[in-house]
Parts: sequence; C-alpha cells; structure tokens
Amino acid sequence: MIRAVALIFLMATPLQAADFEFCWIGNNNYTMSGMMSVTDQALTQQIVTESDVTAFAISGTRNGLPIGNWSLDELTPTTSWNLNFDPAEMVFVTGGYSNTTQGQQWNANGAVNNCGALGFGFNSGGGGQDVCVKNTYRVESVIDPFTPLPVFPLGEGPTCTTAPLLGSLMPSYRFAS
Repeated sequence: MIRAVALIFLMATPLQAADFEFCWIGNNNYTMSGMMSVTDQALTQQIVTESDVTAFAISGTRNGLPIGNWSLDELTPTTSWNLNFDPAEMVFVTGGYSNTTQGQQWNANGAVNNCGALGFGFNSGGGGQDVCVKNTYRVESVIDPFTPLPVFPLGEGPTCTTAPLLGSLMPSYRFAS
C-alpha cells in the first residue's frame, strides 16, 4: 500500500528540469546564442537527445546584428531537429554527420537550406558547423566540424562577444521552474 501511494505521488510530481545556455562563434562574425531545458532524469543518460529537451531556443547574429531565431515552439513534422548533448562532458557532440548521433540539426538539414523563408538554423555535420538564414546556406559561417560546442548551466556561460544581449533576441520560450 505504501509503495502504491509513493508511486502515485512520484507520477504526479512534475519532472524537475535543468536549464543550460551555449554560445557558438562561427567565421565572418556569425554567432549563435541559445538556451535549453532538459529533464533532470535525462541528465543521467550518456547522451541527451532531442526527445529529452523540453525547451530550446537559438538566436543568430552577424556583425552584432540579428539575423534570425528559432525555438522548439516552432517545431513541425518537417523541421530538421537532431540534438546530441553529452552531459558528463557538458558539450554538444560534433564532428559526425548532422543527422546522426555525432551531429546536430537545429532547424537546418545537412544541406543547411531548409530553415524557413524567414528562419534561422544551425547545423553541425561532417563538413563543418554552420548556419542557415532564410533558407540559405551561409557558407561563409563555416568552422571546423570538430570545434567543441560547450554547454553551461544557465547564467554561467560566457557572453557571445559579437552578439547583442541574448534576451533581446530570443524568441518566446518557457523553461520549467
């Protein structure tokens, strides 16, 4: 009886979440700032994937000017969405093809050309890390595919030096409290 009551209580208790931030600096003054929320339970896994993320938002700039943003609130069945985060190392996995466990697709496919007519996306694949702006691959943003992309607890990350304040560009999103 006590176990049943405890189980019902645990099922009714909302999952706690951890909030993170990150900053990517590409070539030619391209930057991307972002935030994500992941359930505490998922953080015990070797790799956290897109299915473990409860909130996610990215915002891009070039030369310090906004070029677009994307959030999980905009996810559709046709959105390119692949995320691989190593919570032990506090990095996104990079260096492999973008649609595998070794890469990233955040509203940008392997060709980096499907982020929406007014959209923004990020891709980390075998050929490099880069951004998509308004359905256009921004080849001038490319950096080495193996460049580490560190993740920090929310409020503890470095500032994207060429980006405006993150909060002024981020799309609307809600993190679990």
